[in-house]
Amino acid sequence: MALTATIYKAELTVSDMDRDYYATHNLTVALHPSETPSRMMLRLLAFALNAHEALTFTRGLSSTDEPDLWQRNPDDTLEHWIELGMPDEKRLRKACGLARHVTLYTYGARAPQVWWESMKNKVTRFSNLHIVHVDPDSEATLEPLMQRTMQLQCMIQDGQIWFGSTEQSMEMGLTTWFGASPHH
Repeated sequence: MALTATIYKAELTVSDMDRDYYATHNLTVALHPSETPSRMMLRLLAFALNAHEALTFTRGLSSTDEPDLWQRNPDDTLEHWIELGMPDEKRLRKACGLARHVTLYTYGARAPQVWWESMKNKVTRFSNLHIVHVDPDSEATLEPLMQRTMQLQCMIQDGQIWFGSTEQSMEMGLTTWFGASPHH
């Protein structure tokens, strides 16, 4: 018997003063059987950081041809490919060829550093790539926010990011490893 995804609902309010973007998104997020709760919450954080009316979650881990999130243009071309993890050079090349902007969020303690050391000289040719590392301490604050029905907020101002629920909010530590944000 195959395991099925667990469905979560999130009302995510984004106040991004850096981009002058203010909206509430009612999201349905599937936790894939092989996905950790922390990774699912990182997908919600990635959504908040790149929020747009056309941004959607994809099939994610259940599809090797899609990123975790994407933003498609009205003509169905890819505007923004957003992925979590440590993909190989071939996948990054594919993403950068398909989308106008590509944002990669790495997470974890030691493995991303090793991955980055092996990749940093290979990605310099991708002018549309932005790589951001999520601090392990920030990542650890996300899982406790997870509930089947969530009310989350994200506030971004002067590059500072606060993410949380109605009860608590934490500053997120993000470090840009490569490229510029597609929003600036």
